[in-house]
Amino acid sequence: MTWLIVALVLVVAAAGLLRWRRPAWYWLTFGVTLAAVQVLVRYGSVMDACGLTVPASRWRLTVARMANRPVPAPRAPRILRVRPTRTGLVLRLGLRPGQDAFDVAASSDRLRHSFGLYGVTSRELRSGVVEVRMTGYDVLKRVQMPTQVDNTRPMRIPVALREDGSVHFRDYRAVPHALTLGATESGKSIYQRNLVAGLAPLDVALVGIDCKQGVELFPLARRFSALADNPDTAAEILDALVAHMEDVYRLIRANQSISVSVPDAEIAADIWDLPADMRPVPIVVLVDEVAELALFGNKEQEKRRDRIITALVRLAQLGRAAGIYLEICGQRFGSELGKGITMLRAQLTGRTAHRVNDETSANMAFGDISPDAVLAAITIPAEARGVAIAGDSTGGWHRIRAPHTSLRQAVNLCNKHADRTPDLPGLEAFRPVTGHLKPVTAPAVESAPAAA
Repeated sequence: MTWLIVALVLVVAAAGLLRWRRPAWYWLTFGVTLAAVQVLVRYGSVMDACGLTVPASRWRLTVARMANRPVPAPRAPRILRVRPTRTGLVLRLGLRPGQDAFDVAASSDRLRHSFGLYGVTSRELRSGVVEVRMTGYDVLKRVQMPTQVDNTRPMRIPVALREDGSVHFRDYRAVPHALTLGATESGKSIYQRNLVAGLAPLDVALVGIDCKQGVELFPLARRFSALADNPDTAAEILDALVAHMEDVYRLIRANQSISVSVPDAEIAADIWDLPADMRPVPIVVLVDEVAELALFGNKEQEKRRDRIITALVRLAQLGRAAGIYLEICGQRFGSELGKGITMLRAQLTGRTAHRVNDETSANMAFGDISPDAVLAAITIPAEARGVAIAGDSTGGWHRIRAPHTSLRQAVNLCNKHADRTPDLPGLEAFRPVTGHLKPVTAPAVESAPAAA
């Protein structure tokens, strides 16, 4: 008996230590079993307390009255399936007549407290069926991406982890263009590195515009087909991309071959409908600090600015079918950047906002999507670097966090897949030089102190 008590104490101590130091390990060893038992045992009473039950049907009341039995109790949604995951539990519920998926979503916070779990989210799978995802711990505190991710669709890469434990994908074919906002030290650069790291192994061309003299994207130059580090070069690259887009459309038009005998599946409307041997390589354009492209100080710079914004708007409006996808990043994105900015924003379906310094930027990202997403974006604390709100034009949004990827890791990955970098017609002049740089004998800035 003494040994049994000692073993029990050791198990409880080990569980407490794991829950404090390694919550993921605690969940896999102890937490998932305890949570599953708690949910199944308390399910009926919790649903009743949260107002997620409906009165018994008339025929059941009639049968009870005829049989002189007690009045049947209210019924909770049926549990169709309980599935444990590496971060929590997934319940699939069948709603009763008169219930709505919004009722479950509105009660998510009460369910979280009632079951003693970290987070509860829900979504409607189909009419009458709701999926409730429960997380046992804060999965965004220390992001650990799954080792195996089901990713069979082209142009779809995992970039972050959602607060419900699922993987957040960047699907370029479903959401062609996206806007990413974030203040300094908010984790925006880490998110961008994860995008490049995810795209590097794919058969895709990367075009970068980094007007911070290339400090963010030029270390990854071996995987880029074209790079610009100043607005003048950026304008030339964008003009070349517009010309490339027009050439691709002419190719698609020449190979449509629409006739009565041609099956619907063979009618080409974008590059993905073309045969693989003649399909142009898709292009992802990453723009870092878009405000640098929109600012100007004189008439000549204003003309350049209008040329750049016009090209971006054209690519955003017409580029999807030609396989050109935009990733617009910046610290600030508002109407004060000038004409054409709101038109550009309207074409950027995907929105991701890290911590921002003002509510206006959050409104620019989510004001036309969801007021709740705006509130969530402006309440991200400064110490939660990398946490972001991701949404799209459907109104749905999620709290996400990208895994930490150092610049060295991203550089190594780009160098590893440098052989996949395609040569784009019309962009050869902008191919970055990846040889060794010559030593600098003079200071790069005049005000820099001379070497002793």
